Amino acid sequence: MKYLIFIPDGMADRPLKELDGRTPLQTAKTPNMDEIAREGRCGLTENVPKDMEPGSEIATLSILGYDPKRYYTGRGPLEAAGMGIEVEDDEVAYRCNLVTVKEGILVDYSSGHISNEDAKKLIEALNEELNGEARFLAGVSYRNLLLLRGYSERVTCTPPHNIIGEEIERHLPVGDERTVRKLKEMMFLSTEILMRHEINEERVRRGENPANMIWPWGQGRKPDMPEMSVKYGLKGCVISAVDLIRGLGSYAGLKIVDVAGATGYVDTNYRGKAEAALRCLEKNDVVLLHVEAPDEASHEGDMEKKIYAIERIDEMLGMILEFEESFRILLTPDHATPLKLRTHSHDPVPFVIWGDGIERDGIERYDEISAKGGSYGMRNGLELMGLLLGEKR
Repeated sequence: MKYLIFIPDGMADRPLKELDGRTPLQTAKTPNMDEIAREGRCGLTENVPKDMEPGSEIATLSILGYDPKRYYTGRGPLEAAGMGIEVEDDEVAYRCNLVTVKEGILVDYSSGHISNEDAKKLIEALNEELNGEARFLAGVSYRNLLLLRGYSERVTCTPPHNIIGEEIERHLPVGDERTVRKLKEMMFLSTEILMRHEINEERVRRGENPANMIWPWGQGRKPDMPEMSVKYGLKGCVISAVDLIRGLGSYAGLKIVDVAGATGYVDTNYRGKAEAALRCLEKNDVVLLHVEAPDEASHEGDMEKKIYAIERIDEMLGMILEFEESFRILLTPDHATPLKLRTHSHDPVPFVIWGDGIERDGIERYDEISAKGGSYGMRNGLELMGLLLGEKR
């Protein structure tokens, strides 16, 4: 038996007046998701413990059967692994967004989804002027990395996508005094460095949001977790444009698969990722397929983009259903990202398990409302791998 774990990031939502009381998932044309709902078993799942931040890393750990309260050390080291970076024992890894701040207000967590090329040049400039205990590493677009040597991880940093439109002074790092002092120093020095860079001068001339500050968050030291080959006897691959998920998969012993044109945004290469998943299924036991697009659309509050992304994800599923060998699919968002909130929530999300040996339960559609009637009922993320593998019912 082969297994596909398909995670459309942030796809679940809440009913919207603009959609006559329906969710984007209910509104989108999703014939393939509906097909596996009719032929499989559905339910709702809470993939993030209520006392933890509803982030993709927490949720995905749960979905893969790793208790996040035991294995989660922070977002930063996972992103580092996704970039192929070894975090040293004396380093703390931070996710480091390039953000836009105007008159003390954080207005854009992604600097207008800055291009990889522009971000890389800005990161190089930061390394030239802020080197020493800190090293900056370019990632994908605004998603970059800061490795800080010799400082504590015992600080609280707010994710920038949670504070759009708010004063940054209210959300600066707090905690270990020495570490907080260093982080604040780098954040405000970064503004001076970035604003005089030609990349930002040109962005301002074009009327685009400048990447004028770094925003470190999600800090942690490297985790110690068993690989899936040990935990389940499965070898496999992870397909994602997001370093966070790539790194988590790497720590779980999954091979990172690169897909040309995969961006982590609505313009990603949907078809290329589906084709890569099919190739991986041929040679492996399990494939973790992650698509960031609906989450990014929700953070922007863009309903049309979210519906578009959902429909393209459904087309991906249609391609994968043509796989001819015996296999099963687990389809679940990691968490909900309601458009009206523009950030993640703890709302339960719909899941379906389909494939060989899975009995149907009569649900006609795959969405947040229909899944309530599924025979799996309400579950938590740590149960999903057992259900997929047939170890639980």
